[in-house]
Amino acid sequence: MKAIIFDMDGVLIDSEPLWRTAERQVFAEVGLDLTDADCELTMGMRTDEVIAYWSARSPWQSGPPEEVERRLIERMKTLISERGQPMPGLDHALALVQNTNLALALASSSSPILIETVLRTLGLTETFDVVRSAIHESYGKPHPAVFLATARELDFPPPECAVIEDSPAGVRAARAAGMRVVAVPPPHLYADPAYDLADVKLRSLQELTLELLG
Repeated sequence: MKAIIFDMDGVLIDSEPLWRTAERQVFAEVGLDLTDADCELTMGMRTDEVIAYWSARSPWQSGPPEEVERRLIERMKTLISERGQPMPGLDHALALVQNTNLALALASSSSPILIETVLRTLGLTETFDVVRSAIHESYGKPHPAVFLATARELDFPPPECAVIEDSPAGVRAARAAGMRVVAVPPPHLYADPAYDLADVKLRSLQELTLELLG
């Protein structure tokens, strides 16, 4: 193994509850009342794909999709800056990798502005050798494009990369990229069979070891 690729939302930062808050608030403004379970259906997807998902199922007339997406990103930027906290065990996981010769990368479905906000909020702006947003790819997760692009930028073949993910879409994307997958699901989704595709499943980053990374 030559490189470790971290997802961001739900892996670096405890932002999934913030996403649910933002999505419910923003979509309510266009007349769409989502539950937390509804929001979990699009967990790990790009914001434009989240907007397209709900627009196809419950079209609204009170604003173009691009404006709804802009408001969602702005709401998330505010919530991250005000409430963003690292995931349990993050310091342990980063130190584990930084004390080796492994390259360290970030591959996220979030927009570059939200990635920048998270890294600044957590004090991690100088931590990663490569930072990649799926916004720059033709397809978001569960398509493997963002992971394959990250591997190319790292200059390592996909089988020499391990991915740490928290969402079913991210696990599928990393598996499709041909990478080792370490899943850290949200506690209430730990038993979800969608995570069975992962090579390893942890309850917290605190459980991460070099042996589990391969």
